Amino acid sequence: MALLLFSLLFFLGLFNPSQSRLSDNYYQKSCPRFTQIMEDTITNKQITSPTTAAATLRLFFHDCFIEGCDASVLISSTPFNKAERDADMNLSLPGDGFDVVVRAKTSLELACPGVVSCADILAVATRDLVTMVGGPYYNVPLGRRDGIVSRASRVEGNLPRPTMSISQILSIFAARGFSVQEMVALSGAHTIGFSHCKEFSSGIYNYSRTSQSDPSYNPRFAEGLRKACSDYQKNPTLSVFNDIMTPNKFDNMYFQNLPKGLGLLETDHTMATDPRTRQFTELYAKNQSAFFDAFGRAMVKLSLYGIKTGRRGEIRRRCDAFN
Repeated sequence: MALLLFSLLFFLGLFNPSQSRLSDNYYQKSCPRFTQIMEDTITNKQITSPTTAAATLRLFFHDCFIEGCDASVLISSTPFNKAERDADMNLSLPGDGFDVVVRAKTSLELACPGVVSCADILAVATRDLVTMVGGPYYNVPLGRRDGIVSRASRVEGNLPRPTMSISQILSIFAARGFSVQEMVALSGAHTIGFSHCKEFSSGIYNYSRTSQSDPSYNPRFAEGLRKACSDYQKNPTLSVFNDIMTPNKFDNMYFQNLPKGLGLLETDHTMATDPRTRQFTELYAKNQSAFFDAFGRAMVKLSLYGIKTGRRGEIRRRCDAFN
């Protein structure tokens, strides 16, 4: 009877053997200073480089959505393999996210060699940095192993692009088991960080015969964006904060900006008007606690997506190379 029940749960996806191997105190005996080393590394890095929180959060998303949360995005390419980080969509990932993981890994290898995975480091760094800049604290079970596959060819079509329709983006999230509400909550990560001008230039320059910019933009905001991005074709690194009101604080201002025409990306504007997503953008604009609760739960779910345990992964000696 017990075997039958186990088989049924396994079939229904209610029991995940990989997830069951994770625990909150996974490193309590094998690396007692894990939490302290992570906190020290993250604090020092964020104080020195205030864009680290947004960079790490974005890096975490880009990692989990391809092979699962297995640090495959950290792998460097070789003459024999073009890795995820060199896919077109990942070339703009900020270096601070990679750097904070490398720093933590270096310190942890000195304290407890060959014990802590890069995947766990990235998951915990993301949570701690979100909390540091004002966001919600959420639980991160530990015990992930690092992936042994990283291919650039797997990236395209599996990460949301700013130019995609809401239907396309919802489809990418749904394929990974995320609801419409969870997609909107996770999009609230845009409350910190920035986007490059090329990602929204089509909405602010020569939009139509009658309008320089997309009418979804607040006119003064669009004018300011055109000035800020005036040289973007010569300088592709030019960027603008996703949330112009409180760019370095994790709050619900991103959602408050949307109905005012202060969303930066095309998907921001669509999310505020599409009947499938609007109820959630309006809820989170009015109620920061509801947003924080939904974001925290969605991040826990994301952090468990596609994880590797046991022989399906390894503990890398260096985060940028397979053993």
